[in-house]
Amino acid sequence: MPYRPEHLAHFPTLAAMRPPRATVALAWMIALSIALSAVIMVYVPWVQTAIGDGQVAALDPGDRAQDVTALVGGRVERWYVNDGQAVERGQPIARVVDVDPNLLSRLAAERAQVQAEIAAVQQGQAVAGIDVRRAGQLLAEGLAARRDLELAQIKVADSAAKLAESRAKLNRIDVQLNRQSAQLVRAPRDGRIQSINAAAGGALISAGTVLAVVAPERVERAVELYVDGRDVALVRIGQRVRLEFEGWPAIQFSGWPSVAQGLFDGRVRNVDPTASATGLFRVLVEPMPGKPAWPDQRFTRLGAKVRGWVQMETVSVGYELWRQLNDFPLEFGQGQGVATNGAPKEDDSIVRKAGKPK
Repeated sequence: MPYRPEHLAHFPTLAAMRPPRATVALAWMIALSIALSAVIMVYVPWVQTAIGDGQVAALDPGDRAQDVTALVGGRVERWYVNDGQAVERGQPIARVVDVDPNLLSRLAAERAQVQAEIAAVQQGQAVAGIDVRRAGQLLAEGLAARRDLELAQIKVADSAAKLAESRAKLNRIDVQLNRQSAQLVRAPRDGRIQSINAAAGGALISAGTVLAVVAPERVERAVELYVDGRDVALVRIGQRVRLEFEGWPAIQFSGWPSVAQGLFDGRVRNVDPTASATGLFRVLVEPMPGKPAWPDQRFTRLGAKVRGWVQMETVSVGYELWRQLNDFPLEFGQGQGVATNGAPKEDDSIVRKAGKPK
């Protein structure tokens, strides 16, 4: 029924005000907006998420960047590789030589001397053994004193001690020779030279000095997310995770995962039992089987930043707003993130009606 002034006959003051039509329309719009917001907060579902930032990492520790170190002290005589060069396992990286150029020859001469000593001691030990047998036979026949037998036995013991000492000296020389033979530093695995410690080329280095870093090219990737301790207690192995990779265009709706674009699927593989130095807990995420593969490695290299959303319970929008305003933790219970058998559910539709929070 259209508005007429006579309808306000019993309200003279309101009739005298005569509100403009635009004001009336605005009031109705505000009232409808409030009603619609209330309906949305009560009936529209919202998927709770535990948010974490992290980086791309190699799932196998052997596929991560490895330091190539010097096995012996000395100086770098020659480099066999350059920055960015592809290398194979066992390929020479650098050659390290001792500061004493005559060390190998002196060690070889010392080894020959010790071997001669061992031969002489062994010959003396054999003669001493003959003397022991002879003295024992003469003692049995009554032609020698027991003192002669004891002296012969002492000579055998002394020869055994000298032989052990000489062999220990030979072992020490062999260890030095083996270490010096390891002067040629080789690549521990296939990959690419990420960086070379050029400063080591003109200085005296010690054993363990990093000469280069070898990074693998084709690895099985995972994502390391760091989650707040308030939410990590609810993160379980097998839960679904939505990932946004650095440099990859994406549109994310945290509570409505099916609407998001440019995100990739993963699942929780492991949760660290202790916190890191920053106080956050590491959650290891692997690719979700049966879902689109993650971006190629040339777009998301090892160490690239990632943001992830671990999917939890489904609640109403109003409850989620109330929870965040009061800084309450996420919901407990069996949500859509994990099925009853422990496998991640595939359906993340938002049309499922939200249950009342417990």
